[in-house]
Order: sequence, then C-alpha cells, then structure tokens
Amino acid sequence: MTLTWNPQRPSAMPFHRYRPYDQRVDVPVTDRGWPCARIERAPLWVPVDLRDGNQALAEPMDTPRKRRFFDLLVSMGFKEIEVGYPSASRTDFDFVRHLVVDGAVPDDVTPVVFTPARRDLIDRTFDSIEGLPRAVVHLYIATSPVWRDVVLGRDRDEVWRTVKEAAEHMVRRAAPGVRFQFSPETFNLTEPDFVLELCDRLTELWDASPDRPVTHNLPATVEIATPNVYADQIEYFHRQLSRRDSVILSVHPHNDRGTGVACAELSVLAGAQRVEGCLFGNGERTGNVDLVTLALNLYAQGVDPMIDFSDIDAVKETVEHCNRLPVHPRHPYAGDLVHTAFSGTHQDAISKGFARRAEHPDAPWDVPYLPIDPADIGRSYEAVIRVNSQSGKGGMAYLLKAHHDIDLPPRMRPDFSRVVQEATDDSGREMTPKELYNLFRSTYVVTDGEVALEAWSVHRDESGAHRFVCTLRTGDRTGDYEGTGAGPVTAFVDALAGAGFTVHVRDFAEDGTAAYAECETDDVPAWGAGEGRGASVQAVLSAVNRALR
Repeated sequence: MTLTWNPQRPSAMPFHRYRPYDQRVDVPVTDRGWPCARIERAPLWVPVDLRDGNQALAEPMDTPRKRRFFDLLVSMGFKEIEVGYPSASRTDFDFVRHLVVDGAVPDDVTPVVFTPARRDLIDRTFDSIEGLPRAVVHLYIATSPVWRDVVLGRDRDEVWRTVKEAAEHMVRRAAPGVRFQFSPETFNLTEPDFVLELCDRLTELWDASPDRPVTHNLPATVEIATPNVYADQIEYFHRQLSRRDSVILSVHPHNDRGTGVACAELSVLAGAQRVEGCLFGNGERTGNVDLVTLALNLYAQGVDPMIDFSDIDAVKETVEHCNRLPVHPRHPYAGDLVHTAFSGTHQDAISKGFARRAEHPDAPWDVPYLPIDPADIGRSYEAVIRVNSQSGKGGMAYLLKAHHDIDLPPRMRPDFSRVVQEATDDSGREMTPKELYNLFRSTYVVTDGEVALEAWSVHRDESGAHRFVCTLRTGDRTGDYEGTGAGPVTAFVDALAGAGFTVHVRDFAEDGTAAYAECETDDVPAWGAGEGRGASVQAVLSAVNRALR
C-alpha cells in the first residue's frame, strides 16, 4: 500500500517576502567538529543585565536597583559583569562611578563597559571607569551589509577606518589594567571574511597576548537561522582567527527564533569560551539568551556551572524586583510550577521515584520528570505534587502522606482519586493539602449513619480469641450484641452479623495514624477509615455505613 502525504492548504500569509539565511549570508561549510564535541566545563558567563537587559526595560533601573542587581551577580559568583553603557545616559555613567567610588567591585570581578566607535563617547566611557584597577572596554559597530548600506552609509573600508580610529584612541586612553573587547554587531548576517579581517586586525592593533587577551564577541543580534548554522559560523572563526591563544572567543545569542539557548550551547561546542546573556533572558524583542537555563542545563549533566543557584527563589525575587518583570511560572528550572506535577501519571512516577530515592539516598539522582533535585536550588518537595482535576491517585496519596502522615493502602487510592476528581471538577481549582485531608475525613470517617456504635468493649479470652461486646443502634432499634473472632475486627464483624448485617472485610491496613477497611456489606463494597482510639473498629463501621447509604 502506498501512503501519500496530503499537505495542508497554503496560508494566505506573504511568506514570499522573506529570504532563507543562505540567500543573505554565505556560511562557510567546514569539516564540522562541533556535532561530536561535549561540554565538559562551564564557559565564562558574562551577565549583561545591567546594560543590554536594562536597555530593554520600559522603566530602566535606577542606581539602587542596579546596585542590588550587581550585588546579586557578585554573590552568585560571576567574575566578569557588564555594568553599563556610560556614554548612553547620565544614569549609566553615574552608576559606574558609584561602583568605583563606593569600592563595590571585588578584587576577583572585572567590570565591562560598552561604547560605540566614536571618540567623544569613548572618552566618556573611560572617564567613567577612572580609578578601577581593571576593566574591559567593549567596542562595537554594526557590520552587516544592510546596516552598512541602510543605517551607516559606509562601505567595508570605511567601517574598518572607523573601527581603527576608535581602537587606537582606546589604546591611548587605557590604563594598565584595561583589556579590550570588540563586537561586530549583526555578526551572523555579515560576510565571514569581513568579520575575520576586522577581528584579526584588532587583535594585532591591540597587541593581544595570552596574558592580556582580547575578547572577540560574535552576536546573533537577530536570529536568522537554525542553531546549527550559528555553530558553523562560530567554528569557522574558532579555526580561522589568528593569534588564537590570545583571543577569548565570545558569543551573544538573542532569542528571536526561540533558539537562543540552543545557539549558545552549540556555539560552545564549536569553540566559544565565553557567553553573554541575562538572568531569565530579559532583553530586546524576545530577549537575550538565558544564563540561568544554560548554567543549570550543565548542572543537570553533572558539570559544575561555576555559578551558585542554591537559592533560586531569592535570585528570582531580586531579578523581578529590579526588572519589574515577572518570571514565567513555566520558565525552565526557576518558574513556580516547573517542579510541580498535576497530572496523575506524572505524580505517580514522581512519588515512586521519591520512594526509591529514600531507599538509595546516595545513588545518582534519577527521579522521573525531575531533571535535577529541587532541593539543590532551594525548592522544597512540598510543592512538587499538587492536586487538581487532572491529578491521579499517586499525587493525592503523596500529599496525604507528606502533610498528614496518612498512608492510603494502594487499593484505596483509586477510590479516593475519583472523589478528589469529582470535587476539583466541581470547583474548577486546585486543592490544597489541608482541603485534601478534610475531604478524606468527610468521605471516609463516617460519624453518623445507618449503624451507630453506642458502646463497646473487646476482651481476649484464655484461648486467644477476641470477644466483642457492643450496643448497636440501627435505625429506631437499639440492642446489645456480641461476637468473637481472631482479632477485634473479625469479632466486630461477627457482632454485626448478629444484628443482621452480612459484612466481608476485603482489605484492611493500619499506618499508626489511621486504619482503613474495605468491606462488602450486603454485596455492596465500600471503603472506610478511622482515627484515634479504636481506629480499626471505626474503619469497619465507616465502610458499612457508606455501603448502606
């Protein structure tokens, strides 16, 4: 039989107006090495929240918020931090001066400042860092054909002359502790030979050496292709750059196609040593690449990210305060719901994984649906499983056990799951652990019903048998009954038979907090539960009364 593919009807959208990347930039296809590479150590992470991220905010940060953000980045362990664009605004200039005057920069942290290729703006930038023992001055200019033709009105030679004049002026202004960085903005749309020419000339002009390297930062300013194309571009430069041991190869991915994280990871496989991005991905349009996701992706592979995320909620709180932007509840690793399971199949798998983990606490982490241990980033297990109408027996059983020490028997869980689902379907909302426990008690601990136990006692005779003596009220009748059995439960069932109720105990369990009984009363099965003194007897009585309803 031949299967034919029936395509969907073409859309009316004007897709013909757009060109694929290979019609916009020639990417040299080399003998790729990056597909076989592995990331075995973290690159140098450089947060650009205080400059690039700040420029994308509707309300840019003031000095107090910037300082709080800077202190957070330092406490997390970042060693190179872009602190501002001093020539762009008085606020940025004043913040850099604040860091200098206040002595806020630790000895092991290098600030980065950003400047366009204009002499007056370069001077303003160097004025801002005067007094710092070390810094990186980051020079940028757009290089792609569309920018040269439409925005700058300069050809390739004129762009180089602009960059050369700026770079030479930077050398004249630089103190001994200053290093240089260059970004050919719109790199991923620029002819590779032109970018290589610019970078190699600057490496020579700045006299880069292994002990005083330059940083060449290659931005995917606006994503134009799949991540493998960016990786090809980075690998080409990694292999072709002159004085390679004197160059730190950096990348600055954006997220226009939603693949910023993939671009960053593949570029590191391709030879990049440094990654610029923002915490939680803030930035123009769809944002800069997210350093939180990148670093914790490495952590989940057993690689030290070299950044401390042990209190992810404190990090998130600070970033949300400073940016005045919320972190999405489904954001990788850090969102409020990413370690939460509502689905029944997920909950069952997670609860079984936790049980196995308790038996083998020193084994490598391997819990279904949880790529890392939530406790490693400061999250508690209490929020892992939550109950709504999509939840199953594993989840509600886990919450009852975790919060109220109620360990439902496996055979009872499907029954309670149906009760929970009906309640959450009716309410349309999530059920808290306390509400779950209250629903359990109101459903299974029956204090009134067709049969009431007015008084009772149980005694063990010399033969070991139990004798159950009780006063039962059934409807309008009250009478005294007794029964015998191997234990209190069977003796009580025998007493019920004397009152005219045929009861068969199909399942019974106790956990130290409660007792649970599944009974068939007059051919009708039902579960019951009891707590406190006489819990086992109360469980049977509750099951009987539920069956008689």
